[in-house]
Amino acid sequence: MKRFLIATLVLLPLTLAAQIKIAVVNSLEVFNAMPEKIEAEKSLQNHSKQLQQEYLKLQDEFNKKFADYQAVANDKDIAETIRERRLQELNTEDKKIQDFQKSATAEIDKERTRLMEPINEKIQTAIESVGETEGCAIVFDTAKTPVAHTGPYNEDINPKVKAHLGL
Repeated sequence: MKRFLIATLVLLPLTLAAQIKIAVVNSLEVFNAMPEKIEAEKSLQNHSKQLQQEYLKLQDEFNKKFADYQAVANDKDIAETIRERRLQELNTEDKKIQDFQKSATAEIDKERTRLMEPINEKIQTAIESVGETEGCAIVFDTAKTPVAHTGPYNEDINPKVKAHLGL
């Protein structure tokens, strides 16, 4: 009886391991193959160009105000209040630029999330579907979770996920 118990305890992990199917996928590789990614990147580039054009306009305004300020900064014949007003205008333009940079960065981040999230959700759904179809207990995404080693006992489901997505 004791030998049977020991044999069972030794063989149990081996039989459990044989029943658990483990797969790996690289969602970044799948993401890069998605046609929607190219469309999203083009949209982001267009949005970014619009913001860049507005930034250049703000920069031109700043440069004009800076030139106005330099024209009066060292002129002893110009009243101090005029110099102060020009410096104030220059500071106002500088603040506009800084505020615009912050809001533009936040806007681009928000737009990137809005455009990329549906693609990532589509990929995640495909991974889950293929994992279930293939009977995988665990699917490691090597793009998100570093895996120290993948041996011959797992299955790379990247091709199946891509096929599921029509890629």
